[in-house]
Amino acid sequence: MKKAILLLTLVASCIMACTGNQQKKTHMEKDNATLVRLETTLGNITVKLYNETPGHRDNFIKLVKEGAYDSTLFHRVIRSFMVQAGDPESKHASDTATLGNGDVGYTLPAEFNPTLFHKKGALAAARQGDDVNPEKASSGCQFYIVTGKKFSQAQLINMENQVNEARLDTAFNILARKHMKEIFKMRKAGDNEGLLELQDSLEAQARAEVAKEPRFKFSKQQIDAYTTLGGAPHLDGNYTVFGEVVDGMDIVDKIESVKTNRADRPVTDVRILKAVIAE
Repeated sequence: MKKAILLLTLVASCIMACTGNQQKKTHMEKDNATLVRLETTLGNITVKLYNETPGHRDNFIKLVKEGAYDSTLFHRVIRSFMVQAGDPESKHASDTATLGNGDVGYTLPAEFNPTLFHKKGALAAARQGDDVNPEKASSGCQFYIVTGKKFSQAQLINMENQVNEARLDTAFNILARKHMKEIFKMRKAGDNEGLLELQDSLEAQARAEVAKEPRFKFSKQQIDAYTTLGGAPHLDGNYTVFGEVVDGMDIVDKIESVKTNRADRPVTDVRILKAVIAE
């Protein structure tokens, strides 16, 4: 009888182990995201790349395999906001060099996804400003990791209103630039009536352009994250989020806390020694 019980116990254990492995395998297959380890002078950071942003994912993997990030600096660090890296010119930069303009000769089309946002630990692509980059195309190499801060619901509502007003201003400015010659001509002639008519026309066109898209509004998921975990909500819908930190956020916090100069560059270099695809 004891042998029978022992045999049944062994069989049951085997079944549970096999089931557990199968469940683990199924989970792994479902969450088959690529992991990248950034080995820095302050410790290791592991990021998960989102499959929902394939263009940015594949480009990041390509650059990692090419060694493009090896020896680059975290050249821009702002407390309660983010830490930025990936400028190829930072590899051999002097202590006084101005960094942040380096690139790899191409940009990436934006891949905005409302379910991927700037919570603390988010990995996102840097880019040039709207004035020269209205399509919000991402840098081909520079990225940042969000540290951010916590917000109240009232602050988030106010931010929604600011974002929607900024959209209107941006649309108006883009249209105005297309009429600069006409505007200068009217100013030179002192045609204030013509300027006012053009302004009204451009405002109407800008409102019509903005109305084509729904008003910006934070989702419940975003509100929950920003009021508890924290982040940088004002960047949502403007910069592509393509991954997140899954291990080593304490290292990111260390980087965020280093002393910086007036250009937000760490006084003591914080370097990515090597970036590798994690097993």
